[in-house]
Amino acid sequence: MRLRISHSTTYRYEPAATGAIQIIRMTPGSHDGQYVAEWQIDVSTDSRLDMHEDAFGNVTHVITHGPLEDLTITAEGLVETHDTGGVLKGADERFPPSFFLRQTPLTTANAAMAGIVRDLRAESESDVLGFLHTLMMQVYEHMTFDEDPTHSGTSAVEAFNLRRGVCQDYAHIFIASARAGGIPARFVSGHFLRSDGAVHQEAGHAWAEAFIPDLGWVGFDAANCICTTDAHVRVALGLDYLGAAPVRGTRYGGGHETLTVKVKVEQVGRGGGQSQSQSQRQS
Repeated sequence: MRLRISHSTTYRYEPAATGAIQIIRMTPGSHDGQYVAEWQIDVSTDSRLDMHEDAFGNVTHVITHGPLEDLTITAEGLVETHDTGGVLKGADERFPPSFFLRQTPLTTANAAMAGIVRDLRAESESDVLGFLHTLMMQVYEHMTFDEDPTHSGTSAVEAFNLRRGVCQDYAHIFIASARAGGIPARFVSGHFLRSDGAVHQEAGHAWAEAFIPDLGWVGFDAANCICTTDAHVRVALGLDYLGAAPVRGTRYGGGHETLTVKVKVEQVGRGGGQSQSQSQRQS
């Protein structure tokens, strides 16, 4: 399908910040099942914009600017997708799968999570794909979607104990559990065409990819309890949210900071003083 995407992030500082640096991972790449037909990044201020690829191969823009009261970063374009049954092919892989067994503070399993994994692994034995499907269902049934109790720095353990969160939290719990079961897993940020017809969204989307021998990387969207389809647009990957966040940055000076995110995903046709800036999270 053909998906038109617009993703806008606005920061407002009161009083004005004396300077800021923003790292942007908002540009999708092309691979089997996903072709980027059009894409552009616009910035509201007269800023320097440098493009490069990070260690994971994500297209990254770095913005540096001086004094400012507000900043809006807009990424928009057209992406053509095809359903690959959740299997990722043709992507630029910079690391061996075993690298994604590495735990992070956001994706470490606690004893309760590890116990669930042991039980599921015992039931599935050598069926890795079956284990992952069951794990995704367990995460989906354990959690209740709720935007209030978690934030961009909430860990898998914290969200698991709360039993509530957004898609970022679902992905972190799935990743932590998969790694606890000896299966490489990673965080993916992107966009999702909702099945309920809602075009306007309050944030981007997030899911996980897990590595299955003889099959490769497969996408698991635990928040929707489905493997990834042509409704998913893959943008960036990382060990956890911090490595794939759409915008992360640091500001100097300034007072109160306000963050506003607007996302629009629609189908357009078939066929063809230094402080950390607020981080948006995936819903």
